[in-house]
Formats: sequence, C-alpha cells, structure tokens
Amino acid sequence: MPEQATKSIIVGAGVGEVFEAWSNFENFPHFMKNIKSVEKRPDGSTHWVMEGPLGKSVEWDAETTMFEPDKRIAWHSRESSTIKTSGQVTFVQLGNGQTQVNLTIQWVVPARKGGETLAGLLGDPEKRVEEDLYRFKTYVEGRKALA
Repeated sequence: MPEQATKSIIVGAGVGEVFEAWSNFENFPHFMKNIKSVEKRPDGSTHWVMEGPLGKSVEWDAETTMFEPDKRIAWHSRESSTIKTSGQVTFVQLGNGQTQVNLTIQWVVPARKGGETLAGLLGDPEKRVEEDLYRFKTYVEGRKALA
C-alpha cells in the first residue's frame, strides 16, 4: 500500500536560490535525515542511498520527469528499484525574499521480508516530510546568512 505525504514551508530566500539548493540533489544528505548520499549518473538519473534498518543501506535509482526552473521538479524511481517512489516539489515566489516550497512524495515499501522494518524506519510520513522540509529551510537560510 502506498504511503503519501504533502507538506509546505516558507523559506526566507528568493525562489532562484531555493530552487538551486533543491535541484542539486547531492545536497539532500544535508537536510534529509536518513539520506546518506545522492549521486548523479551520466544518463541524468540519480542513485540514492538511505540509512536502512539494522545498519544496512537501502538504495534506489530515480529519474527526473519534470524540471521547470524556479517552478517545479517531479521524479519517480526506476522500475528496477527496490524502493518505488514518486513526487513533486513546487516553488512559489512570495515576495519580500520568501519562497513557499510545496512537497508531495509517495512511496511503496517493499512487501517482502524486512519490509515491515523499513516501514517502521519511515515512520509517520507526514511528520518525516515536515521535519525534512524544516531542515531544508534551515539549510537554505543558513547558506544565505553565510553569503
């Protein structure tokens, strides 16, 4: 059964800066708690490694399906991936140096032995997304303060 979460947050930075931070997927370990690494592949896909249960990593490959600068990024995992995920993030310039980030993410936990453990790791999807977005806000605003 798919899990889905949708959350929004306002980031104290312009839409270009916020979009740039999110669109560089290799930044994700800085603000997504369980993401260990993201590697861009020559074919344009990305390889994701997440901290999994019992110290084991969970890995998958994803493709960007929509990329509209300063507006929207959408993705889905490749068919061969263990984790099935898809989603989109949109960016809305609010003025006064603020951007609203709207994230919807969906994933299917593998229905095999150990899948229950992974489901437990993901926990409450709404809370997980909310916490990751807050860390993203802190990450972007912290970078802006250093500039």
